[in-house]
Amino acid sequence: MIQQLVVILVDGLVYSSYLFMVAIGLTIIFGVMKVLNVTHGSLYAFGAYLAATLVGIYYETSLPEFGGFLMLFIAPVIVGVILGVIIERGILRFLYSRDEHTIVLATFAAFLMLEDVIILIWGVDPYFAYQPMALLDSVEIGGLLFDVYSLSMVGLAFVVGILCWYALRRTKWGKVLLAVIYDREISQAMGINVTAVYIVTFVFGSILAGLGGAYVAPTISVSPGIGVEVIVLAFAVVVIGGMGSIAGAMIGALVVGIARAAAVHLLPEVELFVIFAIMAAVLAFRPQGLFAPAQARKI
Repeated sequence: MIQQLVVILVDGLVYSSYLFMVAIGLTIIFGVMKVLNVTHGSLYAFGAYLAATLVGIYYETSLPEFGGFLMLFIAPVIVGVILGVIIERGILRFLYSRDEHTIVLATFAAFLMLEDVIILIWGVDPYFAYQPMALLDSVEIGGLLFDVYSLSMVGLAFVVGILCWYALRRTKWGKVLLAVIYDREISQAMGINVTAVYIVTFVFGSILAGLGGAYVAPTISVSPGIGVEVIVLAFAVVVIGGMGSIAGAMIGALVVGIARAAAVHLLPEVELFVIFAIMAAVLAFRPQGLFAPAQARKI
């Protein structure tokens, strides 16, 4: 029984970690730009595919083995900067004054197109980037073996969360973002370049989505459709935690991750049901989410 609890806890934390890295980018974009970005799933998939490709190319050379880990961080930056700018400047900037439902439909359309672009570039065969995971071996916890790479994902998610919190709460740029969040028009009138804020925010959120995909790539078979699953679960995370809240994204990811792990090990047939049952319960009693930030009212 103790071993089973350890397995559920560790698996839940690992699963929560990669969900958190994706969801925190989604929640930051929504908090600043009020955009429910469905293309986030495609950015995750692009990060995974590009990381798998770069890792494969790297390990065909005679360079140091641990240098392959750099590919897992280079890939999301490339994806975030290129695709983030294309999506924000090419689609979203024309929709900021439109109804939020229009924005969701536009990003959903872009998501479908990007899924086809992935197939055009990489085809339908799966890609594997197992080398970084194999290099770190495994460790024993509670009499059970767990791979160190998956556990390192927990540490990476913690570092990402701390850095995002610090950037938003303790830096000048964070204060600018908060000003734009609470009142875009007044911020613009006070001389803040809202366009630049939106571009940087969207690119940063896109990099986080790509990072989630890139870092999880060595643990999965990178194949078409991985972006669909993750965007659904990321929405569940931010809905439970509260849109626009970093603490909410963390709590939401923990709830979803541990609930899923418990269901997989104890009652696998209700795996997805458990996640959406929790989301429905939260929405029924607290529609804005558990940790939704306070909203300013215009009088």
